[in-house]
Parts: sequence; structure tokens; C-alpha cells
Amino acid sequence: MDATTLFLVGLFLLVALAVLAGEIASRLGQAALVGQLLVGVILGPSLLGGPLGLNTLTAQFAPINVLATFLILMLAGLSVTPDQIRATGLSAGLLGAAIFLVPFFAGAALVHVLFPTIPWLTGLFIALTMSITALPVLAIMLREFGLLESRFGSFLLNTSVVNELAAVSAFAVLLRIRAGSDAPGVDAAIAILTVAVFLGTVLSIHYILRVLRHVQVWDRLVARFRANWRSREAWFAILMVVGLGAALYSQFLGLTFLVGAFYAGLLITPESAGKRQHRQITQTFNILTWGFFIPFFFAYVGFEMNLETLGSNWEFLAGFIALAIFAFFSKLFVGTAVTRVLGWSPTESLCAGFLVSSRGAVELAMAVILLSDGVFTTQIFTMVAAVGLITTLLAPIGARPFVRTITDERRQQEEEARRSAIEVPPGFHRLPDDPVP
Repeated sequence: MDATTLFLVGLFLLVALAVLAGEIASRLGQAALVGQLLVGVILGPSLLGGPLGLNTLTAQFAPINVLATFLILMLAGLSVTPDQIRATGLSAGLLGAAIFLVPFFAGAALVHVLFPTIPWLTGLFIALTMSITALPVLAIMLREFGLLESRFGSFLLNTSVVNELAAVSAFAVLLRIRAGSDAPGVDAAIAILTVAVFLGTVLSIHYILRVLRHVQVWDRLVARFRANWRSREAWFAILMVVGLGAALYSQFLGLTFLVGAFYAGLLITPESAGKRQHRQITQTFNILTWGFFIPFFFAYVGFEMNLETLGSNWEFLAGFIALAIFAFFSKLFVGTAVTRVLGWSPTESLCAGFLVSSRGAVELAMAVILLSDGVFTTQIFTMVAAVGLITTLLAPIGARPFVRTITDERRQQEEEARRSAIEVPPGFHRLPDDPVP
């Protein structure tokens, strides 16, 4: 079989089986990425990669994966708006910060204890990947459980936004420190300053657009562009140009293109592009990304994993198991404890704790970049991806019984409201941020 045919066969198997496995996982109440990751593991060096001759395709798949990673981070940014960040209440901000900071710092200490030979900066990267709550996966679970439009679901989504923003910014700082000299203090100061410059640029652009909209200049410019520009899908092309420009800018600053792609997506809002154009951009972007690049990306992550490396020695296997247990229960404990302090019921708190324990695209995108840059070995990459797979499997399973209880309580509230002719306020129980009805 010639190289081109082998590449096409491998790409066909990877994407076709990933789409099928994602559908099966969704029907079983799991996130699609679970099935897609497992397909990659099966087709990779762990199982069938050698007999099928697919192990040689890693280099050919790598450029597609770079593009997939770029698009996934832009998609994550598109799901967040500056107004949504500003509207995040103190309680959601507190929870988002807690479920990032506690697993990050405690995880870094645990990695140092379990794997003392791993460099300290690599340990921080490992801890960082365990600290991210997956916004897309959380949204999928909330939709599956019928909680997406509730006050409960909105609160958790805002929490995940805070968590993701903190993680992406911390990733940028750590990458900049890695690119520095041997003086950690100086490198950290330069890294923070560099990230501040990048974020300052993004915020400046956002506020300039707000001012132009306020004085009604921006809307006229958009309307004139729409009337005179004749190329097809111009708004999508502009989105890609903005994303690539931001990626180049962040790459120039030593912050990796992931950071630029994420924050470029954040700048594209209904206000900056126009509601109809933003809807069209989002629809086109979703079709392109969810239809091909996301199944490919998660399958590729599994394809890069080698489960044999986890059992190469019993010390590493024991460390992996301990790390997986910590990754899941740290989020569960912190999410449950903080929401109880905020006044949630035990059922809601446990449900929230399980839901925020899932990982996903951003974590794995970081892991792929760290593997390609030589920060992660195949063994560490496999461990990180396996931890993400395990926690994403357990999150909906653990949350499901509490969702049933919450749903039953909601039905009871609605029934009591009908009997007393009193309108039920939105959500299940009034959370601290809720307005008084």
C-alpha cells in the first residue's frame, strides 16, 4: 500500500469510527469524546496500530491536528463573551476560582511526591491539566440532564467560564516561564508581564469596539461592509483572519497560538459582528469543527496514547492511579464544599461537584501541544489523557442519581405551585445570586 493510500485509509478509519463511537457514547449518556478517545486508543500503538500499519501515520496526522487544536480553542472562546464574564456573580467566580486553584496547587504537590524525578515545571503542567473543568462537556451533560436552561445550569456554566479563563492564562504564564532563562523569579515576572500585555491588547480592542458601538460608528461600518463586500462567506473568512492574527501575536510573545485562538474567539460577539452574522459564523464554525475536526482531534489524542507505558513499572502505575483518584475527588470535594457554603442543598451540591469533575477539549489540547514541544513524554501524555477519560466517564454517572432527585423536587414544586396558583421562580432552589422574585 502506497503512502497516500495508507494516509487516506488511516484518516477514514479514524474519523468514521470516531463519529460512530461518539454517537454510541452519547446514546449511553456519556460525552461523545469518550467514544472518540477509545477509537484512537484502539487504532493506536496500544492495540491495532502495529498490525494495521497505522503507527507510521503520526507525522502525517500532526498538521491536521494543529489545525484542529486551533479551531477547538477558537470554538471554546466563541462560547464565552466579555459580557458573560462581567455578568458572572461573585458566587460563581468564587466557585470557578476554587475548583481551579485547589486542584492546581494540591495537584502540583502530589505530582512532586508521586513522581520526584519529573521536572518541577512539567509537574505544574500536569497539575494544570487536572484543574480544568471542560465547558463544552459540562454544557453537553447539562443539556442531557435537562438542566441547561435552569438557574442551576447557568450558574455552573459561568463557573466553568471562570475556571477556563484562569487555566488558559496560567498555561500562557507557564509556557513563557519555560521559554525564559534559568532565573525562575525573573522568568515568572516576565511571563506575567507578557500575559498582561496580551490580555491588555485584547481588552483594549474589546473596549474600542464598545466605544465605537456606543457612538453608533461601528454599526454603520458593519452595515457598509455588508452592503459592499461581495465575496462569499466573508464573515467566516474575517473570523479566521482574526484568529490567525491573534495566534501569531501570542506565538510572537512566547505564549503559544492556543492562547491567541481562545481569546480571538472571545472577541467575536453578536455586538461586534452583528446578530445575524454572528449566528451565521457560529453555525458555519460549528459544522466545520464538530463535523470533522473535533472527532478527529479526540481520536488523534487516543491515537497518541500508549497504554503499555502506564504499566511499564509498578511505581508509575501506582502513581497514575493515585493521580486519577485525586483528579476526580479534588473537584468533587471542592465543588461540593463551596456550594454548600453558598447555601445550596446537599443534593444540588453533590450534583454540582460531580458535574464540574469532567475534563475535555482544552485540557487535551494543552497536552497535545506539550507533547509536541517535548515537555510531556508519551508516558506522561498517556497518563494525562487517561485521567481526563476516567473523570469524564465518572462525572455523569455520579451526577445522574442527584439529577433525578433535583428533577423530582422541581416537579413537586411545580405541582404545589399549580395547586396554590403561585408561579414557580426559575431554577430549583434560590441560589445566593438569585434576585428576589
